[in-house]
Amino acid sequence: MPVPDSIPRAGKEAQVLLVEDTPSLALVYQGALAKAGIKVAHVATGKAALAVIEKRCPRVILLDLQLPDMNGLDLLAVVQERKLPASVVIITANASMRVAIDAMRGGARDFIVKPVQPDRLVVTTRNMLETSELREIVETYRKEVDRRGFMGFIGSSLPMQAVYRIIESAAASRATVFITGESGTGKEVCAEAVHRASPRRDKPFIALNCSAIPKDLIESELFGHVKGAFTGAIAERLGATQQAHGGTLFLDEIGEMDINLQAKLLRFLQTGTVQRVGGARPEEVDVRIVCATNRDPREEVAAGRFREDLYYRLHVIPVHLPPLRERGDDTLIIARHFLDLYAREEGKSFEGFDPEAERMIKDYDWPGNVRQLQNVIRSAVVLQDGDVLTAELLRPALGTADRPVEPLRPAADAQAQPNSAADAAMRIQPLAAVERQAIEEAITLCGGNVPRAAAFLEVSPSTLYRKRQSWLGKAS
Repeated sequence: MPVPDSIPRAGKEAQVLLVEDTPSLALVYQGALAKAGIKVAHVATGKAALAVIEKRCPRVILLDLQLPDMNGLDLLAVVQERKLPASVVIITANASMRVAIDAMRGGARDFIVKPVQPDRLVVTTRNMLETSELREIVETYRKEVDRRGFMGFIGSSLPMQAVYRIIESAAASRATVFITGESGTGKEVCAEAVHRASPRRDKPFIALNCSAIPKDLIESELFGHVKGAFTGAIAERLGATQQAHGGTLFLDEIGEMDINLQAKLLRFLQTGTVQRVGGARPEEVDVRIVCATNRDPREEVAAGRFREDLYYRLHVIPVHLPPLRERGDDTLIIARHFLDLYAREEGKSFEGFDPEAERMIKDYDWPGNVRQLQNVIRSAVVLQDGDVLTAELLRPALGTADRPVEPLRPAADAQAQPNSAADAAMRIQPLAAVERQAIEEAITLCGGNVPRAAAFLEVSPSTLYRKRQSWLGKAS
């Protein structure tokens, strides 16, 4: 029976241990099993069997009850007490029902009465091997289903189980990890998980948001600068690459990086050396690169905004984080986690959601993904209190409160119609001014947190950063 890669194979080692003190019988049993293609290791005493089990537990133990140094039932008891993953088959010359019952009660899977028929021995052993493999398969998948979270992630949906497996497989490597996914799906959480699961876990994890730093400063932030390299460089400064030496450098929103700086990043990846802005000599740096973007990198390459050679250099181990709307029951699991967390932080008494609130949480699309869900739950907890968070309490935070639709006023309504062009000019603002007012108000309401404001406005944080930069340019 084929075994999945996640199940450890025995390789060339025997999966069956025969414990039999009569040499002639042992040869007969080994010959029958070998003819059927089953590898067998043989020992003659209980002490020798325990030594084998201590080193590597076999899948099946064929156990004679009458051993020179102990009773076979005592060895069976040791296997059960230690909860070893071995199927024990008792071989006995005593055909009494009492012995069989004692053996089965003691944890034996089956028993064979001497004289042993070769066909019966082969069929029983093969059945035990297949049953053992099936148990391991079931146990592996049970553990995956039961895993409610992983390295900062919350949820056990199938899409997230795939993400967890990729992280576990990629962690030990030095290969670059390229994370994609919508805003708010947890790309930085994923990058930190790769770092924490890797041999570099005790070294620095440095995150650099390429969209949050002005274009003329990002090279210095990435590679560092020497004193006097540019106006304002009053002291020497290490860049993110040097700060992450020996650890992991996370480049968030890599698609926002200036095309000219991409060439310097590519050279760093090829040579493993960096040169500070204004510096004269290269420095060797040992970092693992993890990068992320909420854009489609192939579209960015096709549009000429991202270097193709850099893309292929970075896109070694791809990880795609699914949006919250594709994660099934994870949405409710995450919502309950945040409700418990923020209720304790704010000293509130919430213990759960009512059925209507749960339905609302599961049915909503969550365009801002986990970040939006987190903000909505926190807002509801801060502004409300009670034992149960109801749909009525959740709607204002979600922005879906029922509002009556106002009827259109008749054209003859003098208050609705401007009396002149001057009146219209006073009452109608330019679209750009309305947009700026909405953005600035959102950022203010979010306490200056631009990514959070972007989630509520349902745009990329980089869009807000660019618009604010353009406003500063016009003001100067």
